[in-house]
Amino acid sequence: MILLTGGLGYIGSHTCVELLKRGERIVIMDNLSNSREEAMDNIKAISNAGFIFYKADLLDKESMRKIFRENKIDAVVHFAGLKAVGESVVKPLAYYKNNVEGTLNLLEVMEEFNCSKMVFSSSATVYGSPERVPITEDMPLSTTNPYGTTKLMIEQILQDYAKANKQFKVAILRYFNPIGAHESGAIGEDPNGIPNNLMPYIARVASGKLECLSIYGNDYPTHDGTGVRDYIHVVDLAKGHLKALDRLAKDDTGVFIYNLGSGRGYSVLDIVQAFEKANGIKINYKIVERRPGDIAKCYADATKAWKELGWKAEKTLEDMVRDAWNFEQKHR
Repeated sequence: MILLTGGLGYIGSHTCVELLKRGERIVIMDNLSNSREEAMDNIKAISNAGFIFYKADLLDKESMRKIFRENKIDAVVHFAGLKAVGESVVKPLAYYKNNVEGTLNLLEVMEEFNCSKMVFSSSATVYGSPERVPITEDMPLSTTNPYGTTKLMIEQILQDYAKANKQFKVAILRYFNPIGAHESGAIGEDPNGIPNNLMPYIARVASGKLECLSIYGNDYPTHDGTGVRDYIHVVDLAKGHLKALDRLAKDDTGVFIYNLGSGRGYSVLDIVQAFEKANGIKINYKIVERRPGDIAKCYADATKAWKELGWKAEKTLEDMVRDAWNFEQKHR
């Protein structure tokens, strides 16, 4: 069985669907701090399959032990964690405690129950302000915010642990910027409160839930002054986790690190204009001050994932913005 921590979240829920469609048996663990219980019904409806669910927190080690006692867990896909860059700057202690301590608890419980395979949800934030783009996996690592630092710390912990425990194998997936939703519109990015990420913010402005999109800075050294990112459809990203699990099913052990991105850079205004064109809706926006910790450009070289995993992003920017709006309309 495969355990997905944070499995009802945005990326986790889409990965659950792909795993269930493939016939895998899964256990979902989530504390519901930034997800909703209704995602369970939607995952079941899309995949036409069931799963086991635990409301639990990584900081509660005994609740983690209960999951491993009651299920034979063969591999863990570790999504659970706080993930807002801006919030991490304001609340760094919460991020270090939740993300780093939670992962340590998970690894210790995995060791107790002889579970030695993990796919870890990392982030392109570990590249800090990159010296060049596109970014390859062997580029220097640094961070510009506490959220990114927690991801980098966890990556180091996983690598040290893999050296010490020769049975342990881990795929570290460095995500770029997932957007979009499942084509059914049943699941998508649905954060509690005001969104931190661009696409749900745009969708809520389009639906009238929010008055105006705030664009953080238009004086970056980019083609239109707004920040450039590598946007990847969440379903493509979810499929990357299945490829990573397949990689871990092979005999060799160790640490395998992959960028998961489209390999193209789009600015904030590019995304706004693509959304307007695909969906026929005008988006009100205003330029505000830069956010602390944000960088100008960040996009991937995902060649390694293609060569070693047979994975590449297939969906277009039009798919991403259309599916995001479809989810917003159906969900609200």
